[in-house]
Amino acid sequence: MIQDNVVDRVLNAALETGADFGELFSEDCDRNRLMMSDGHIEQSISSHRHGAGVRVMRGVQSAYAYTADTSEEALIATARAAAAALDGTYAPRQLQYMKKTYATMQEIDFRTVSNDQRVALMHRGYAAGRAVSDRIRQMTVSYTDEVQRVQICNTEGVWAEDERPRTRMMMMAVASDGNGAERGSESPGCCRGFEAYREAIDVEASAKKAAERAVLLLSAKDCPGGNMPVVISGGFGGVIFHEACGHSLEATSVGPGNSEFCGKLNTQIAASCVSAMDDGTIPYEWGTINIDDEGTPGQRNLLIENGILKSYLIDRLGARRLHLPMTGSSRRQDYTYAPTSRMTNTFICAGNDDPDEMIRTMGTGLYAASLGGGSVNPLTGEFNFAVGEGYWVKDGKIAYPVRGAMLIGKGAEILQRIDRVGPAMWMAQGMCGSQSGSVPTNVGQPVIRVTGITVGGKGGAM
Repeated sequence: MIQDNVVDRVLNAALETGADFGELFSEDCDRNRLMMSDGHIEQSISSHRHGAGVRVMRGVQSAYAYTADTSEEALIATARAAAAALDGTYAPRQLQYMKKTYATMQEIDFRTVSNDQRVALMHRGYAAGRAVSDRIRQMTVSYTDEVQRVQICNTEGVWAEDERPRTRMMMMAVASDGNGAERGSESPGCCRGFEAYREAIDVEASAKKAAERAVLLLSAKDCPGGNMPVVISGGFGGVIFHEACGHSLEATSVGPGNSEFCGKLNTQIAASCVSAMDDGTIPYEWGTINIDDEGTPGQRNLLIENGILKSYLIDRLGARRLHLPMTGSSRRQDYTYAPTSRMTNTFICAGNDDPDEMIRTMGTGLYAASLGGGSVNPLTGEFNFAVGEGYWVKDGKIAYPVRGAMLIGKGAEILQRIDRVGPAMWMAQGMCGSQSGSVPTNVGQPVIRVTGITVGGKGGAM
């Protein structure tokens, strides 16, 4: 922890060229990562990251500099490097802080866990995946745990310290029948200590699900293409909202005018059956935060209520640009990045519709049981997503599994075309990349139905 008198001198150095705000972010992080392929450990890395960054603002001007050296001299030099981007008059301040300490408790601290225990856990996943079928040709398991400790101090009196444990396992299965190969994966994670693998993460079930998906895809047919109704499952299906809408609600996009949802607060942007949240307060979830990376406590933010846009996701710089309050949404990968507005646990809220009825009354179309990777342009909302596990629906009945499907559309249009929302929401874990690096986020939704999406596929016209 950087001491009070040093923080004072660093922040005053940040103000030397006329900044109206200065911030010091320091970080200390321990991380373990292991990778197993075909039952053998191929990689085992323990790493330590330590450093700090200083940010200055004047109005909506902002500059950031960072260093791996947290001595007083290096921190003051870093503050002056950031301040050099501005040109103004120095006004020394007598700084006072409201100190607050946060921590996500670990029942089993990662520092007390041996690599033998981690490897034993990975072997359980490997064995469960391999046992699914003799067509599983390869099973890869990776394990990560980390504890990030941060200190955030600024010229407005914030002094916040936080300890953030996270862990995740990733299982990937490759199945082959001699004619081709297919993959399936599962990647559960949460904000807990090693007890996560007793309380929250079922390693064997996740590995089995990954392997079963790979085997299923061996018998899948190429998906037909065209504009059609699509039912999208919960969990990772929520990535379509995350990408097609969530990024366009971040102040990083809205503030500079680079979002399709600029100026649309309190207007209808989605069907009336759609409500959506970004909630950083859900205990132990992968995207949960005690405080954001500006020291603001995590919040439950209602983004859309019955189709009406209620809020953006706003960091400090975004608040200055938009003249709206901060929402506890400022995040960064590590001290080498300036923070920006980001999502935490983002999901479409539960509704009242029957998932079986959605399929029974959809006619012919696609049931997307799981989505894969994709991309979006926040300015236009145009997106495309791969369907990781999909099924062709004919006359309201699931006919056969399909592969190679892509969902293509525009976020604002798809939100208006949702006509059914199921009664149970669940989430899945991912890493989200943006201007401030890669951060852990949850995506989620109930089963939903969209009346029409363009589906790309090699199986001919619908």
